[in-house]
Amino acid sequence: MKKSILYFCILFFISLASTAQESQNTNETASSVYTEARYHYYLKTILLFNEYLDTDSGSFNTTQLRFLHPIANKAWNLRVDLPLISTNTSSINKTGIGDIGVGISYIPYLEHKNGGVAFRARVISNSAVDPALGSGKWVVAPAVFYGKYLVMNKLLWISSIENQSSFAGSDNRSDINTTSFENYFMYIFGKNWFAADAAFRYNNTNKGFPNNAFVEFGRKITANDMAYIHPSVGFGNHKSYNWGIEVGMLILF
Repeated sequence: MKKSILYFCILFFISLASTAQESQNTNETASSVYTEARYHYYLKTILLFNEYLDTDSGSFNTTQLRFLHPIANKAWNLRVDLPLISTNTSSINKTGIGDIGVGISYIPYLEHKNGGVAFRARVISNSAVDPALGSGKWVVAPAVFYGKYLVMNKLLWISSIENQSSFAGSDNRSDINTTSFENYFMYIFGKNWFAADAAFRYNNTNKGFPNNAFVEFGRKITANDMAYIHPSVGFGNHKSYNWGIEVGMLILF
């Protein structure tokens, strides 16, 4: 289960807030600042999180380091995911590097009142050190996002559509073809935020619906550091897990 939407939501909010401050400091009109897709959309970021998932056959634990770096005119962002995965099932107990992913995101439009649009493309490699720790496939995952404040500076909504499709890899592993529709709501109060998310997925390979939902509480610890925790639950036909919990820290620099 991928939780990249969490990163995007936090960074999206920070981007909106910093852009608004830029407008106040320079006394420029809102339209001239918010329609210029070159101001403070991404920061150098490290996200470290641990996710535990309970399944019918055992448990999976992922400790992941995600590094993000602005490129080009800073409306673009490069992302690298390095997962360390542990399995604990009746037949397999292993720990090692999972499938490493690389992605690029781009925000062509962002306006404080009307919201913004972003695009992301990821490639997840078949790089796990053991077949039990990865999908056995090379996967491409394009996505599109739309975000908007429902209550200005308080309640943020971000919706996304992503498709994950395998294009190479082991012939002994099932093909991957999953489409997800996800909605994330973040309420900001002081240095804290509360969020809720529901992701509806269709797995075209097994004709199942591996959906999931979570609630989340986060807090800004310092000017550049944030921490969060969220429990989650899987639901639907052919769900990928029963329940899970994730804790993480976001570091901006």
